Amino acid sequence: MNSALKLLPEDARLERSSARRRNAPESIFIPKIVCPPREGKATWKFGVFGGMHGDEEAGILASHELADWALTLPEELQDFELHFYPVCNPTGRAVGTRHSMGGYDLNREFWVGSSQPEVAYLEGEIRRESYDGLISLHTDDESAGIYGFASGALLSQQILEPALDAADKIIPRNPSPYIDGFAAERGIITEGYFGVLSAPPEQRPHALEIVFETPDYIRMELQVQATVAAVKTILSEYRRLQAYAPNL
Repeated sequence: MNSALKLLPEDARLERSSARRRNAPESIFIPKIVCPPREGKATWKFGVFGGMHGDEEAGILASHELADWALTLPEELQDFELHFYPVCNPTGRAVGTRHSMGGYDLNREFWVGSSQPEVAYLEGEIRRESYDGLISLHTDDESAGIYGFASGALLSQQILEPALDAADKIIPRNPSPYIDGFAAERGIITEGYFGVLSAPPEQRPHALEIVFETPDYIRMELQVQATVAAVKTILSEYRRLQAYAPNL
């Protein structure tokens, strides 16, 4: 058994239930929730993306919880404008599958000239909004602990470390030196798959890009709590570090 999994109490573990099966919708609708800054014009604009894989519910639930929090205009978000895309793969979610109903892993289709409508819409949104940061929320059915991918801006890895620390209080990190086929250090991966959701290749300055992953075998409530803690920490750390290293 993975050492990270051993650290969890018995009631925190959860065997995956069978995937949900529902009738697929006749049209594709990707919801977007815009949370304005507390006052005035935002200093930074972030996009948060959940449900890119239809069978990963934790990111969807966490996106909604975070949006509810942001809409209360908390002091912590006074200079942020947050855009939430809770369900990026609505047809996959409808039938409970990783891939879209068209049979595509949408998270391998970005910036490669994809014909998939979900990808075309999200690429248009990302290019038009020119986000300072993109946070993708995922679940891994093979990992025993939390981990993340850091890319884009030079600050990404520095911000992911405290975010994992915050989430580690709820679900331990995956301690493996190799995660998802990539070299990892303390749950941080600095490589990644081709075609994943990211800022446009030509965007300057580079956006912060972080992917946060929770283990699928952990109780959903804990996955959501860990994800919310990680995202809140990413935002607070981004503000703190920008004071010392703007536009990295």
